[in-house]
Amino acid sequence: MNKTYLILLIAIFFMTACSQNPKPENTQTKSINVSQEDPFLWLEDIDGERAITWVKKHNKRSLDILENQPLFDELYEANKRILNADDRIAYVSQMGGHLYNFWRDENHVRGIYRRTTLDSYKSKNPKWQTILDVDALAEKENENWVYKGINCRQPEYDLCLVNLSRGGADATVVREFDLNTQSFVDNGFILSEAKNGLSWVDKDHLLVGTDFGDDTMTDSGYPKIIKLWQRGTDISEAKTIFTGNNSDVGVWPSTFYDNDTRYLMITQADSFYTSNSFLLDENYKTEKLDIPHDATISGLIDGQLLIELKSDWNRPERVFKQGSLITTRLDELRKRQATFETLMTATANTAIAAVSSSKNHVFVNTLEDVGSVLYRFAPNEFGWAQKRIELPALGTISVTGSSDDNDDVFINFSDYLTPSTLYHYQANEDALEIIKQLPAQFNAEPYQVQQHFMTAADGTQVPYFLVHHKDMPYNGKNPTLLYGYGGFEVPVRPSYLDIVGTDWLQHGGVYVVANIRGGGEYGPAWHQAALKENRMVAYNDFIGVAEDLVAKNITSAEHLGIYGGSNGGLLVGAVTMLRPDLFNAVVSAVPLLDMKRFNQLLAGASWMAEYGNPDIPEEWAYIKTYSPYHNLKANENYPEIFFTTSTRDDRVHPGHARKMAALMEAYEHDFYYYENIEGGHGGASNNDQTAYLRALIYSYLLMKLQ
Repeated sequence: MNKTYLILLIAIFFMTACSQNPKPENTQTKSINVSQEDPFLWLEDIDGERAITWVKKHNKRSLDILENQPLFDELYEANKRILNADDRIAYVSQMGGHLYNFWRDENHVRGIYRRTTLDSYKSKNPKWQTILDVDALAEKENENWVYKGINCRQPEYDLCLVNLSRGGADATVVREFDLNTQSFVDNGFILSEAKNGLSWVDKDHLLVGTDFGDDTMTDSGYPKIIKLWQRGTDISEAKTIFTGNNSDVGVWPSTFYDNDTRYLMITQADSFYTSNSFLLDENYKTEKLDIPHDATISGLIDGQLLIELKSDWNRPERVFKQGSLITTRLDELRKRQATFETLMTATANTAIAAVSSSKNHVFVNTLEDVGSVLYRFAPNEFGWAQKRIELPALGTISVTGSSDDNDDVFINFSDYLTPSTLYHYQANEDALEIIKQLPAQFNAEPYQVQQHFMTAADGTQVPYFLVHHKDMPYNGKNPTLLYGYGGFEVPVRPSYLDIVGTDWLQHGGVYVVANIRGGGEYGPAWHQAALKENRMVAYNDFIGVAEDLVAKNITSAEHLGIYGGSNGGLLVGAVTMLRPDLFNAVVSAVPLLDMKRFNQLLAGASWMAEYGNPDIPEEWAYIKTYSPYHNLKANENYPEIFFTTSTRDDRVHPGHARKMAALMEAYEHDFYYYENIEGGHGGASNNDQTAYLRALIYSYLLMKLQ
């Protein structure tokens, strides 16, 4: 073979290898200072013609590649089978002697709200009665309705408020619905599209927070004013009960029931993590409860108010520790004569994940090194009786379907390789019975789960889970996907990897979940360690886990990808700017990326307690160190990031992903982009869209990392 021919072959090979998304050197591209003058503000016009044209163009370019990947069709069909399977567990709520469930499948794309009895539910083939068919409603009204929940009045459970979203947005239309006739109430309570907050007072009255007009919503886009609305009157005639501040996140009404006693409450969230709680008296006058500003009310049972502490509370009698669940009698609290008792205290490796209650019991779901442990408490003459409910370890436990009317609850358990098991638990009898089990969606026998701990620079042990084939070679070549979130005190817990197992593990992938600081895996302190000026702690934890995977020779930069959504989309965007050499694939889903303007876009103002206020120079000084949009460089080699978002996401503005992609394009960096024209913050509004989006993501990852 002569030299000229060899050079020609090499050139042809190089052009073919790079043809999908050629990556230029970018050696001469001029940087754009988006802090001073943002050339892509027009992409914040959500439905603007120019912006939507841009979206469709970049959707097409990316989909032409991703939909034609060898496994895309196979993954898409497999995902639809999983999401639409008839043998999925139908999770329920209890109301008035019936069990209710919202269900989607291939025949009910938008879904049906339905009910059955406990005996029927326990059977292999429950008999369901359809209450509301959202598909039929959408067709009849020619609207793209997405079901967003139902709120029924207690204890009658006769009248309900149905929330319907156009295309999956958080904002909803509210309509009154009669459960007995299974129909909407003629001339009933109806609210126009807004981010509403409602609570039943009685059959003829509601507490309502909505968009009443000028100056009635907060800067974050949530209700600022609560009014009392009487049936048969126009909403404009509703009486104002409470007015918050523009700077509040929002103001919301709620109703607590303790046996036959009803309590009306208003929560004024002045930040994402602090709030004032007010009870309403018989004249609807507000009475502020004397509890810590950053505490959370978790329930009311037998006259005892349940309170979760986010910081130490110094009381005259003692110090109640951060992360504890404490109780006090509500009547004594209202008289300023309260005494407090600790129900559960967090430890170095234990945090309270969730608190729920039935008629006579409290259920405290804890995390011990991220694995769930569930406790049951019951008030008695000596205080509280405690019992640990025996369930498998190192998985995720969740209590569902609890009711104020009885002490039956449903408990779900799963882990990364174990499909969900649903138990019926009769708390009064301490009787635990398996009633549902999800069939395996993939063969888990060849795989195993390990928990590792990465030692951070400050000595903190950061846990992560590793799911891989038992025969995985330690050769640095395993396609590895690292997932993280690290924000808002949200723990990432082990859950069954149905689609991940089918789309990723079975195709040779390794799956890793990093439980980095900023989340809630070890309680409030774990979260607060990465707040505001300490945000880089979360990003360094994530980078540290990635480096640990490389050091263990599990993978290498060439085969390592990262994935995160929402705050997790910011996470992967930030660490990619910090360490572009460490990753070869990045999925940034419904992300925050422009941290200079996040507080001016949709619900962004509500997150300043997490990130800081970019309009304050001292706070922008640390925010800009990680803001992906402001740290993208013209002359740097980045992995081809895959941005996904939704036009109908009214929580995180799609402009974040649009502008970041546009800036990458201006710098001649390659990327993939997909924006669903509907779907809300979840990125998809039905099972088919979810299946499609996941197929795109895993097709991209397999293309980049194998």
